[in-house]
Amino acid sequence: MIRVLLADDHPVVREGLRAMLSAEPDLDVVAEAANGPQAEALAARLRPDIVLMDLRMPGGDGADAIVRMTEAGLPCRIIVLTTYETDRDILRAVEAGAAGYLLKDLARGELADAVRAAARGETVLAPSVAARLVDQLRARPERPRLSERETAVLRLVAEGCTNAEIGRRLHIGESTVKTHLLRVFGKLEVADRTAAVTSAMRHGLLEG
Repeated sequence: MIRVLLADDHPVVREGLRAMLSAEPDLDVVAEAANGPQAEALAARLRPDIVLMDLRMPGGDGADAIVRMTEAGLPCRIIVLTTYETDRDILRAVEAGAAGYLLKDLARGELADAVRAAARGETVLAPSVAARLVDQLRARPERPRLSERETAVLRLVAEGCTNAEIGRRLHIGESTVKTHLLRVFGKLEVADRTAAVTSAMRHGLLEG
């Protein structure tokens, strides 16, 4: 059985979802929550496989709850089920750790199949939501690419090393260090060392 927790502030919506899912022989609705904090508490206690989470709920936002549940390491997979499909809502939910984003106009069979897919570890997205995500990814500026040596130089800059110290640690001349830094500045479109480190960290270039 796939154990499901419902989180929605409208009782009639929860009743409808329970009826739809309970009609499936392999799905079991184990609890209902009216807001994010209730969903968090119930998920921590009951450990459901799937949480169907509305986003905008009085008394506790769904996206905030997803963040806290993800950070807490709860094993449940969280599917957003909402009437909203704005770019901001979609990004908030996906970045928070949601395993899916569905709209409330889907049919019973589609909802049941999505729950099963999420339980298998798949990502489930409404077609319109998937299209919006693709558009947003295409619109995002491409992440700058630094060479291995440029990254090594910038890491040492982040540690507070001078050009001379960087040269000694990497066994290269100080003029070569300056050349690498000028290339880094150009790629990151910055004018100084501090801005270069800040930009690189924002782009995740100094991780690992």
